Amino acid sequence: MTSFAIVGAGWRAEMFWRLAADLDGLDCAGAVVRTPRTLPVPAYESLTECVEQARPDFVVTAVPWDANPGIITEAVERGLPVLAETPPAPDADGLRALWAAVGGSGLVQVAEQYLLMPAHAARAEAVRQGLIGIPSQVQVSSTHMYHAVSLIRGLLGAGREPVTVRASRTTAPLVDPLTRDGWTDDPDPKRAVTTIATMDFGDGRSGVYDFTDNQWHNQLRFRRLLVRGSHGELRDDEVVRLTAPRTVIRTPLVRRQTGYDLDLDGFDTDTITLGGEVLYRNPYQGRRWNDEEIAIATLLDATAAWVRGTAPAPYPLADGAQDHLIALAVEEAAATDRTITTAAEDWS
Repeated sequence: MTSFAIVGAGWRAEMFWRLAADLDGLDCAGAVVRTPRTLPVPAYESLTECVEQARPDFVVTAVPWDANPGIITEAVERGLPVLAETPPAPDADGLRALWAAVGGSGLVQVAEQYLLMPAHAARAEAVRQGLIGIPSQVQVSSTHMYHAVSLIRGLLGAGREPVTVRASRTTAPLVDPLTRDGWTDDPDPKRAVTTIATMDFGDGRSGVYDFTDNQWHNQLRFRRLLVRGSHGELRDDEVVRLTAPRTVIRTPLVRRQTGYDLDLDGFDTDTITLGGEVLYRNPYQGRRWNDEEIAIATLLDATAAWVRGTAPAPYPLADGAQDHLIALAVEEAAATDRTITTAAEDWS
């Protein structure tokens, strides 16, 4: 059994200990909280107390941005591997200071789960298999900042080289019917900001970032993802490609979802296929988890395997730092109407 302790007690922390309760071979040994409270796992007032009494194999941080570097550093100083919630530090100086403190330890992973969501994982597999040839551009309009950058970098196969960013913002009226707290029942449009950015990774590789305030929850805005390649492109849940001379085919990515109509197996994700090939198979069938829960559970299992030494690092600090550095450049470029090239950071 591999165990972890979580620092924090918010909605994200709750997801980690709740999902761990249903994972084989993984246990949440407790949570470190600032004020005593009743939780479904043991509560500790400090990381010191938690480590001494619960003896976790690794630590998950789910704390505010500015608190993250201190918790990560404290855990690493104790020799504990860390899975740090995004972002690992709030700004560029904080990222560099955190790297200087713990980067050489090799003990820090970042809890970036978007590429592990079933639909994105299937898309990434299609790109890895070369179905659209060499990927050259990724366009993301669904999520914000480091999550969007992670999708762009991951689908492009981009490394940690400098990136040139151009960005702009516009404001327009938009009804906001749904937030994380639920339905607003407010039919009146509000002013919503849209940020659009281009990212030049060099070698003909680029990204397009398009995000409107609250786009995660606002169902009046489509989520869109496009991957362009040398032999075709992937658009949301469809692939167009050249398979032979004078032969262009379009094939849908099809999710098999149980629980519809006369299917009595219960509501669950089964597979995502392209033609006769399975691109993704849900490793947690029977749990009835949504895509976010599947992704976080996959990340937790991958982290536990890395801690045991049986699998590679799931998302090293160097990648999480690069994602956030580019995201910060997008925000700065949009706010100042400037073109920004990120520095050649030594995340190694």
